[in-house]
Amino acid sequence: MFVKDIMTKNVITITGDTYVLDAEKIMFSHKIGRLPIVDSIENGRLVGIVTKDDVLKASPSSTTPYNQRQLFYLVSKLTVKEIMKTKVITVTPETTIEKAVAIAQKHRVGSLPVIEDEKVVGILTTNDVFYKILNPLLGIGETGTRLTVYGAGTCDGFHRVTDMIVKAGLKVKTFWIPKDPAGKSLVIHLDTEDILPIKEEIEKAGFKVELRDFKV
Repeated sequence: MFVKDIMTKNVITITGDTYVLDAEKIMFSHKIGRLPIVDSIENGRLVGIVTKDDVLKASPSSTTPYNQRQLFYLVSKLTVKEIMKTKVITVTPETTIEKAVAIAQKHRVGSLPVIEDEKVVGILTTNDVFYKILNPLLGIGETGTRLTVYGAGTCDGFHRVTDMIVKAGLKVKTFWIPKDPAGKSLVIHLDTEDILPIKEEIEKAGFKVELRDFKV
């Protein structure tokens, strides 16, 4: 899977001469936490990025020795080019999701503008990764029941458990093996609420089984 498969395509961008107060209003109205800044709306070439935190840091503190009218005047004249970050970490539409996530983690950023031919064509955020990859992968929001089967995280254990599930006529919605070398457990999400019969059968085969709570 590539960035182009899950990125947000209709990106809201602004230019450097946008007032900070206007940028703040745009982020608030669209419920977003950052705005890519382009040289012009027509060209769409990325020149920087501004976040909610940047806007908050740009606001004068209550101890600034100006009266309220002067403070408002100063802030109202401030543009995003004066506070934007110009060293922006980006990816391309053809970047793999794994690499994009690794880049975001390495640089500790929550979003990655997607650039093609120097133009902003999308943006990849943590929400995109959560809702479009992690949620389907873990089956979040899906019905059914999850089990943790201890000792079934090996090739042999996995096949033994899944064979029992298939023979019971049940459907596996998702599964994964946590990074737990000591336990070698298998987390499996079954499309059923009547979990007791298969749980008992797996336990009879010598595995320890626990129900895994995931409903909110």
